[in-house]
Amino acid sequence: MRLSQYFLPVLKENPAEAQIVSHRLMLRAGMIKQSSAGIYSWLPLGYKVLRKVEEIVHQEQQRVGHIPMLMPTLQSADLWKESGRYDAYGPEMLRIRDRQDRDMLYGPTNEEMITDIFRSHVGSYKDLPLTLYHIQWKFRDEIRPRFGVMRGREFLMKDGYNFDLTKEDALHAYNRHLVSYLRTYERMGLQAIPMRADSGPIGGDDTHEFLVLAETGESEVFYDSEITDLTFGDREIDPNDHDACRAVLEEFTSRYARTDETHDPEVFAKVPEERQRTARGIEVGQIFYFGTKYSDAMNAKVQGPDGKQVPVHMGSHGIGVSRLLGAIIEASHDDKGIIWPEGVTPFHAGIVNLKQGDAEADAACDALYKSLKALGLDPLYDDRKGGAGMKFATMDLIGLPWRITVGPRGLKNGVVELTSRRTGESEELPPEQAVEKIAKIYAGIV
Repeated sequence: MRLSQYFLPVLKENPAEAQIVSHRLMLRAGMIKQSSAGIYSWLPLGYKVLRKVEEIVHQEQQRVGHIPMLMPTLQSADLWKESGRYDAYGPEMLRIRDRQDRDMLYGPTNEEMITDIFRSHVGSYKDLPLTLYHIQWKFRDEIRPRFGVMRGREFLMKDGYNFDLTKEDALHAYNRHLVSYLRTYERMGLQAIPMRADSGPIGGDDTHEFLVLAETGESEVFYDSEITDLTFGDREIDPNDHDACRAVLEEFTSRYARTDETHDPEVFAKVPEERQRTARGIEVGQIFYFGTKYSDAMNAKVQGPDGKQVPVHMGSHGIGVSRLLGAIIEASHDDKGIIWPEGVTPFHAGIVNLKQGDAEADAACDALYKSLKALGLDPLYDDRKGGAGMKFATMDLIGLPWRITVGPRGLKNGVVELTSRRTGESEELPPEQAVEKIAKIYAGIV
């Protein structure tokens, strides 16, 4: 993409309504535009990152055998009345009536709908285990939407639902989701810590939230500092191996880590004082096991091996896809702008032409652009007329991890400048070597 042909409405000044870094930078970088309170249009740059994040979530869900589908945003209130949650959910649910005077709602979550789908088509234990998921827009009518996409009313979420014959099998699904989530977040350049949490309106006794530590987090968290030394890395875990998945859960949840809602000062006091930490955290996902809560209420049963009808054990598992963009920016930025991790960057590298209109510089930039494209990479070429300061400021603001700077002086010596956005370090390389280095960086990522 050439920047002269792209829609990138960057702002020079900080918007007055933006209270936190991610909201401010997303507005300034031309990623989003507010439509109404807590509801945003996703402009091309923001939409591009949103799709990158969504694709990673899809890949990691399907890696462990979960099956994608898509459910509607509008749901019949009848299902929620059947489960008993229609009146209990509270004013966050947007309740509406259609022209036939039927009660409808804009789904804040999908436990009832997926249970209805399951009970309509699955009748035998032989069809279990089963995990279905989708990535869909949700709506929760927050009383005070704020912080941009971090706490909006409309948001994109992955929610998955497991159906199992026994509690043991359902807890394995819980552990499998934890493994999948750890990989997902690390691929996005995040350390998301699983913390014992409150189940809220979804219900259930077993639940962990995944939180990214950040000063602007909405939750106060308490944890053993040893947990921040853990990484999942490149390990391969068989999603069907109960013991292996349980071992990962124990590794990442055996140390103290809780939100303020479940914090126990007496248990926390047993953590060595030098490792006790208090911070703020941004929730980016949550996993639940809630047993037969919905299958009992909605008669979602299967015939067991003994021929008797039994309610299935269930869990639900969410990732805040749109919220993740805000969390990534909160965790990865500086005073110049965003610093995208390579796994989610909207463009793999920026090309800056210091002298647009110079035949040699134009030709070198075109060649770099074509070489990167030929390798399956997606560069952004700033071919606008204007000074170097303007072009560098734009690249720093939108946060591309790598920048290739091309100018007549360097070309006379047969080199271009390759700069890391994260470290600020630059090196001069022949153009073909700069392309080769970027290709190596993204090998296995793209």
